[in-house]
Amino acid sequence: MSEASFDFHDMHAHGFVRVATATPRCRTADVAYNCEGIIEQARAAHDRNVDLLLYPELCLSSYAIDDLHLQAAMLEAVEKHIEIIRAASETMTPVLVIGAPLRRNGRIYNCAVVIAHGEVLGAVPKSYLPNYREFYEKRYFARGNNCRDLWILVNGAEIPFGTDVIFSATNLPGFIFGIEICEDYWSPNPPGTMAALAGATILLNLSASNITIGKSDERHMLCRASSSRSVCAYAYSASGFGESTTDLSWDGQGMVYELGDLMVESVRFELEPERCVTDIDTRRILNERMRMGTFNDAAEDAGRPEDSFRVVGFDHQYGQGDIGLERAIRRFPFVPNRQEKLDEDCYEAFNIQVDALARRMKATNPKSLVIGISGGLDSTHALIVAAKACDMLGLPRSTIRAYTMPGFATSDGTKSNAWKLMEVFGTTAEEIDIKPAARQMLEDMNHPFADGEPVHDVTFENVQAGLRTDYLFRLANHHGGFVIGTGDLSELALGWCTYGVGDQMSHYAVNAGVPKTLIQYLIRWCTRTDQFDKQCDAVLEEVLGTEISPELVPAAEDGSIQSTESIIGPYELNDFFLHHTIRWGQSPSHVAFLCWHAWKDAKAGLWPHDFPEAGKNEYDLGTIRHWMENFVKRFFQFSQFKRSALPNGPKVSAGGALSPRGDWRAPSDAVADVWLEDLRSKVPES
Repeated sequence: MSEASFDFHDMHAHGFVRVATATPRCRTADVAYNCEGIIEQARAAHDRNVDLLLYPELCLSSYAIDDLHLQAAMLEAVEKHIEIIRAASETMTPVLVIGAPLRRNGRIYNCAVVIAHGEVLGAVPKSYLPNYREFYEKRYFARGNNCRDLWILVNGAEIPFGTDVIFSATNLPGFIFGIEICEDYWSPNPPGTMAALAGATILLNLSASNITIGKSDERHMLCRASSSRSVCAYAYSASGFGESTTDLSWDGQGMVYELGDLMVESVRFELEPERCVTDIDTRRILNERMRMGTFNDAAEDAGRPEDSFRVVGFDHQYGQGDIGLERAIRRFPFVPNRQEKLDEDCYEAFNIQVDALARRMKATNPKSLVIGISGGLDSTHALIVAAKACDMLGLPRSTIRAYTMPGFATSDGTKSNAWKLMEVFGTTAEEIDIKPAARQMLEDMNHPFADGEPVHDVTFENVQAGLRTDYLFRLANHHGGFVIGTGDLSELALGWCTYGVGDQMSHYAVNAGVPKTLIQYLIRWCTRTDQFDKQCDAVLEEVLGTEISPELVPAAEDGSIQSTESIIGPYELNDFFLHHTIRWGQSPSHVAFLCWHAWKDAKAGLWPHDFPEAGKNEYDLGTIRHWMENFVKRFFQFSQFKRSALPNGPKVSAGGALSPRGDWRAPSDAVADVWLEDLRSKVPES
């Protein structure tokens, strides 16, 4: 798609493909009835602008018909009705992948037949035929595992046939799919893996897996594993109501995973046809493959399947323009979102920090831990991590030497919170007023503020920030301890920290891998799960309710205080930008598209568990674009030098960290022109 024809609101312009699974109405061995059900679902999918529609195994003939598969009349009826489906597909958007038995050279193969826009594109046979317990497929079908470089005649036309075939939309880069059938992904060596290594971003599984107790969980496990291991999206569609129940039953399970994430699943045991629809991000998949060298090494070790697989190209006729986005997008990608695993995920995130700090304490054997307490989010979280680390090691919390250091703009509220925190957590608490030292330094520098002028420039701010850090380091020397850093991942991403002798530096940066949105959520989790006593919880709730501010500039005449988010943008947006930039390498226009769909309507989508109603914000596209431009400038152009000199600190989230020794390596003197050009040329201003 050329830049001139780029439509920001069209999901296809951003590499999305709308994938659906269908469990159509069916009747045992009634090919005409089953054909009608297939076409009915194709029309419904067309109305929802589906690009790729997956059906169950042998859905045209029915699966559980035993020796009827060997009847000539049945096989002829199947071929006849493939032609009817082909003709019907001429005016429909979806690429259809149906299950059907096909004949070739005196053998019958259990096949996936691909039909698109009036053409039968190819057929892929099943590789592994179950012939144990309730299954007898080798009685009817020939194995397709060695079928390569072959063709098959269907209604007078020869089409590609074999397990070496993948299908690619020539006009939509990234829309490439491969196929396996039911038992194939139960095997130790799933053929879909080779299709993925050959370039398929989406794997499809046509299944007639009968249902037994616990089997649904097993299917989920295999789908999730396949999508993770093969770095792809994986769609699964199983037979449902209408199959023969002579000895088995069917639940019609449909689901789609992407890189291990469950995107959508159907309702099981329904009498009526079921569909589940989601939009797959092929760019996310391809970006992950680019950064995951193991995937490419595996492709080489497998003999470079991309050189031997046949790619069947087709010009995809898709619904253009703004067709929405059928995909759940997490507003807070760093925040745990699995409701059933919420406590476990938060416990894990919190204890990664606690364990890392405890290990550093064991290694250095300090007499004290020195920390500056402002009464804000970051220092509060660092304090509770330090308190837990002391508890873990059996040390008194008085080991923590906590200092509040009020400056020219410190409010009574935050100073009060700082003292409450230090007291309720049982630290050794002290206060150092930095104003006299700051005035002396400003006077020595001939700064206008020393002469009574209200000049609150960056020098004025950093004199205070630097003095605080300077005191902490010298206090650590004095008390045989080390300084615990309080700065978080979000601030490091934006360069919102004072370099060197400032909050960018510490002996151990316990919060460096934790973004602001996760810190807020972890503090809230601590209070909701009684990690500390009720007194501690009460003070932590007060901190959560305080506006985020560096408190380096005195309040204005109207009483308003310096607001961090009014300068650098809402942290909830910045953390969204950061996650998709460092974890997936997405372009600004792609991130803006995702962000707009996530944040444009506060009433739509899911919020993290127990998220306060008053905090549920929404943003229009112009606002997102504005803060995205600010993020791009700060992240790519002028804050990397601060990250290149980071102290040690633990990685916490799979979303990434910014340590130059870990996830993120970048030059300190880069420019942001490439990212700004992508944003400005592709994202509308409103």
